Amino acid sequence: MFKSLSQKLFGFFFKSIYGKTIIVLLGLMILLNLTFPLKINTKYSTLITASDGTLLHAFLSPDDKWRMYVELKEITPTLRKAIITKEDKYFYYHFGVNPIAIIRALYNNVTKGRRTSGASTITMQVVRMLYPNERTYWNKLSEIGKATQLEIFYSKEEILQMYLNLVPYGSNIEGIKSASYLYFQKSPDRLSLAEVTTLAIIPNRPTSLQLGTKNPLIVQERNKWLERFRKEKAFENQAINDATKEPLQVSRHEAPKLVPHLALRLKKQYPDEPTIRTYIKQPIQAKVEQIVGNYANRVRAMNIHNAAVLVINNETMQVESYVGSADFYNKTDGGQVDGIQAIRSPGSALKPVLYATAFDKGLITPKNIINDVPTNFSGFEPENFDKKFNGKVTVEFALANSLNIPAVKVVRDLGKKELIEVLKKANFQTVKKQEKDLGLSIVLGGCGVTLEEMTQLYAVFANHGKWEKARLKREAKESRSVSPLVSPESCFLITQILSQIKRPDLPNNFDYTYRLPKIAWKTGTSFGKRDAWSIGYNKKYTIGVWVGNFSGEGVPELSGAEIATPLLFQIFNSIDYNSNNEWFQQPKNVVSRQVCAESGDLPNEYCPNKILDYSIRNVSHTHKCAHIKQFFVNYAETISYCTQCLPMDGNYKGKNYMNYAPELISFYELKHILYERIPPHNLACTRVFGTVNNLPVITNPNEGSEYYINAKDPQQMQLACQAANDVKEVYWYLNDKLLRKAKANQPVFFVPTAGKLRISCTDDKGRSSTISVTIKSE
Repeated sequence: MFKSLSQKLFGFFFKSIYGKTIIVLLGLMILLNLTFPLKINTKYSTLITASDGTLLHAFLSPDDKWRMYVELKEITPTLRKAIITKEDKYFYYHFGVNPIAIIRALYNNVTKGRRTSGASTITMQVVRMLYPNERTYWNKLSEIGKATQLEIFYSKEEILQMYLNLVPYGSNIEGIKSASYLYFQKSPDRLSLAEVTTLAIIPNRPTSLQLGTKNPLIVQERNKWLERFRKEKAFENQAINDATKEPLQVSRHEAPKLVPHLALRLKKQYPDEPTIRTYIKQPIQAKVEQIVGNYANRVRAMNIHNAAVLVINNETMQVESYVGSADFYNKTDGGQVDGIQAIRSPGSALKPVLYATAFDKGLITPKNIINDVPTNFSGFEPENFDKKFNGKVTVEFALANSLNIPAVKVVRDLGKKELIEVLKKANFQTVKKQEKDLGLSIVLGGCGVTLEEMTQLYAVFANHGKWEKARLKREAKESRSVSPLVSPESCFLITQILSQIKRPDLPNNFDYTYRLPKIAWKTGTSFGKRDAWSIGYNKKYTIGVWVGNFSGEGVPELSGAEIATPLLFQIFNSIDYNSNNEWFQQPKNVVSRQVCAESGDLPNEYCPNKILDYSIRNVSHTHKCAHIKQFFVNYAETISYCTQCLPMDGNYKGKNYMNYAPELISFYELKHILYERIPPHNLACTRVFGTVNNLPVITNPNEGSEYYINAKDPQQMQLACQAANDVKEVYWYLNDKLLRKAKANQPVFFVPTAGKLRISCTDDKGRSSTISVTIKSE
């Protein structure tokens, strides 16, 4: 019965003239909306805010206006009530248009022959600011239509927000947020009642009520409106009394211009976002900027002009400080270059990730021995920073002292592709582009990197091997993408090495070493001393420091240890001085084991000197030590025998000799370092040594290379090889023809001729190596 009654009433309504009229009006409104759709495309000033919401940097809008976007949360009850009471007290009760106000205004204007009062609601004023036109009756009708449209598609709060974003304050200032910052140097939600009232009355008279020049007149007008608020009972009497007594001492200020490099970067990256929220902590940013500026002034006497620093919170990967240069406004030194994004050479700063990857592959452990001796890697002959060689060194010594030859050997054994893949996973953009052209020198700085990439990479060691992109901008929906780069175990091993303080890259200056922060750090100096790096981390922060010249000019005094590291220590001591003593814990899969001190491998019966070494369970290699090898010799120790030529009378004995690598023997010979040589093999022996072990290594010339000679005056070419300890003589062949016999490590010279050249070296055990080169005449 109820259903039947409702159907009848519904039908009656639509058959009545009122129902038909409403349907026609609705249809007309839909048609008008489709014909004249709302087009709101307001361009706002880009605002960069800190982690606590304070304004760091503001840019003009595309049309050169200060039009700062006020957010709903910044519209306080005081601000809302003051604006609505003054401009449109029936704002929440009408649908964009106040019919009574229109009729009253129309009557007054017609009877008096001029415009004496307006009828614009806040919604209509928004329309007028969005679509500025000449104020005629026809345009007023258009405003009414668009005001209705606004009310249909937007809430009252959103319409009020539009009004506050567009309201004019004279000159190129629009919106209450712009006026609040430029005159009162605070956000709208921190304005007092007196300040709110002041900003409420300016838009009606922006010329005669100019803040900063007409302050006494503005106070008079402000207090008049405060009394009206009292009559309207909009605010409590005490609040109004306090507001009328509040002085007005304001003038126009410059918009904030802090963190300029980051601000410009984010504005370019997010051009359509009016408010970009960062994680910058202003107290930390201010400290770091001051330290960098003062430090740059001190090193400028050495012709070093630029520095950049990035501070990342390890737990959140949020960037808390971003200093792109020592002085953004120093055009002489290129201060506007962003040193955090600039592509530079990393020097030795990539070595930790190389060794971590090698640990994970089981190739090495910290106590493994590597020969730091002159080595030719197919034409690439690296040197150490100090131009010296150390002979036998441990892996941890090589990393802590940033030795180049051991690092290149690890890249060779690991495979440069493995290292490149790790860097690509760590989002090294230039490495991705240069991949095909990179060689073994990549670990010595032979690639392009940025300070941001490097700092993100070192944060991996603080985050148990997990890589994550540094977070510059706060998103509405926070999501984090983490990918494993190296293992937690290798991170621990690297941290143990990099936290040693007895190393050459500790600054010599007593002022900086008086209080060393508890950090792990690594330095780097690029070829030509153009870039100085120092990147460090503890549990809380990873800080990357670069010092140099944006022009690329090298400086003899520039080094990561002496120039970049003091700045790193200063920053750590400043922003994390009272950090707790919590340090990185040893993972359960990192275990200690005994190894031979001479090789770092698992000891055998010939290894009396044993030490403890870290290893990764079920990952690290289990090589048995072979640093000593037993040979059979006569009692005079002048002849050695193999098992096939042992004397039948038993006139021989077994003796242990150090099993030196050929490259180490060559180094000892070069430096005249005494070592015990294996006696020459029995000349009467007819055995042919077919083993591939201990083959002579041809170190000059280089396999597959092209050499140019002067046809009229051809220069000599050097032949050199590295032979095993038991080798006394070698035989050189050119295109399978004997050139000459020579001592094992003696250089041989000859005059080449143009054409393909096959070079062979055979030792006195019959072991042979061959290479091919091309000789061209000029």
